[in-house]
Amino acid sequence: MAKIKRIGILTAGGDSPGLNAAIRGVGKTALGYHMEILGFRDGFRGLVEDRRLKLDKTALAGILTVGGTILGTSRDKPHRMLIDGRTRDMTEVIVKNYHKYGLECLVCLGGGGTQKSALRLHQAGLNIITLPKTIDNDVAMTDATFGFATALDIATEAIDRLHSTAHSHHRIIIAEIMGNNAGWLTLGAGIAGGADVILIPEIPYRVEKVAEAIRRRSRRGTNFSIVAVAEGAMSVDDARAFAAAEAKRERARTLHDKKEAKVELAALEARHTGNTLRLARQLEELTHLESRVTILGYVQRGGTPSPADRLLATRLGGACADLINQGVFGVMVAARGDRTEPVPLEKVAGKRRTVPPDHSWVATARHVGTCLGD
Repeated sequence: MAKIKRIGILTAGGDSPGLNAAIRGVGKTALGYHMEILGFRDGFRGLVEDRRLKLDKTALAGILTVGGTILGTSRDKPHRMLIDGRTRDMTEVIVKNYHKYGLECLVCLGGGGTQKSALRLHQAGLNIITLPKTIDNDVAMTDATFGFATALDIATEAIDRLHSTAHSHHRIIIAEIMGNNAGWLTLGAGIAGGADVILIPEIPYRVEKVAEAIRRRSRRGTNFSIVAVAEGAMSVDDARAFAAAEAKRERARTLHDKKEAKVELAALEARHTGNTLRLARQLEELTHLESRVTILGYVQRGGTPSPADRLLATRLGGACADLINQGVFGVMVAARGDRTEPVPLEKVAGKRRTVPPDHSWVATARHVGTCLGD
């Protein structure tokens, strides 16, 4: 087997703690195999627009503990990229530049959307390997994604700090935590931070159930509560409406029906915006306790990556370079306990790892008396 001489690497999607550690893990291991590494700026766009830099020992030095990504990132997709005011399929340009730069593999660091984009490029004939990155921890076929551990630390610390003001002012404090489709971050932080109520996308809630749990605490002499809510958490009624709209879109056959279903879904999504503030008003009315909302937002994925994320990202990055050296492509490097495993991109792309209703974290929350809204 011919030795791989030059590889490319890029970071796509949202920024996440541990990206630089992963770049360093891939790069330093690849340099040990005498490979040359080109980094592409701002995700797939850098590969389209010829914006690259050489990742040598100097470029990789000192980045292990740095948050964000030295390469920059974007949510551009190869098949749907805004160029000169028009959305265009740039797959052929990426394939052409891949060969022009003499690449023998492209490493893509990203979440669910990046896995789908990477599969498309692999199907277009390129040698591709991906690493799972996202604070949501929802990439399929891996035990963990780097970025999650740091975000979990930050969200838990926020809940810890909110306890004192909730207790002092006898209030309901609602902390909105990232997670539009998966509740790993909210569930983990809620348990670790001792939240009294945890609401996640996988378990639709009833507002009255949440209010009763808070009133029950008041009757016992505890006149404050902490509610950890994922940004994608929904009431039972909203979840039913979304499910019906999704089913309608799946059944749509004519252009008119597809457009109508799309408009309906967009209206539901617009209504869901600000759901946490709406929940706060509802709980205030039902419990007669003041409610305050803290939206953690982007602070959850900023700053220095935790030791756990640095370790995971470095481990996956090193394993990635090993696979490249072995000529293994078209895979994502997954975490499996204390090992790593190459998983075909076909098994990853288009899938999402959500919280199962029988997961041990769900059982743990229930065991300690946490209300999950159902």
